[in-house]
Amino acid sequence: MSCSPVEPRALQRRTVRFGPMSQSDKTTPVVLEVGKRWVFASALAWPGWCRRAKTPDEAIAALTEYEARYRLVAGATFVASPFDIVGRATGNATTDFGAPGIVGPWDDPSPPSQVLDRLLGVLARCWEAFDEAVARSPAELRRGPRGGGRDRDAIVEHTREAERAYCSKAGIKVPPRTPWSEQRSMLLAGLAAGRVSDTSPAHWPGTYTIRRVAWHVTDHMWEIEDRRIG
Repeated sequence: MSCSPVEPRALQRRTVRFGPMSQSDKTTPVVLEVGKRWVFASALAWPGWCRRAKTPDEAIAALTEYEARYRLVAGATFVASPFDIVGRATGNATTDFGAPGIVGPWDDPSPPSQVLDRLLGVLARCWEAFDEAVARSPAELRRGPRGGGRDRDAIVEHTREAERAYCSKAGIKVPPRTPWSEQRSMLLAGLAAGRVSDTSPAHWPGTYTIRRVAWHVTDHMWEIEDRRIG
């Protein structure tokens, strides 16, 4: 896979591919979110395939490095093609904190139903992969270089609660202490029903919501896998 960043081509929303991908697809559209501390590279058509690094080149290299691991998440429909850098955005405080935080012109608030269904299917596979990683992991995880890091159950609780906040940002209200399976169903139903088609700045667009949730759950899944003891 090509991992050399190029200048973004002229961005027109209709040219960005979110729909079904096959071996005939020639490129994988990627956007860069460039902050002062971190740079995120996100594959638009594959929610959860998003990595960060210190520079754009390193972020693209990290995305390439995680291709095999992401393939295990996305399943048989996953197709990897050379990257096409279709957009670049200036990051904000969220970016530099360590999360992709920019909604761009590529984040369609009302994608076609076929596109939305495929993206929601990928998000569901991200959840399944997370649940499988949790089930395979011990409650106690290896500590980080400075002795930090949550254990397994704390990561699960953090991920669930952050996701509930994401639902709110998308205009989908989930009551506190809602079981995670129900919370996920509510998010999927809200997205599928087009409840996030509202273009108000207070609400995240549907495609951004999906890729933000998928990034968070997948990133913590890989954290759990990397910190297993034994």
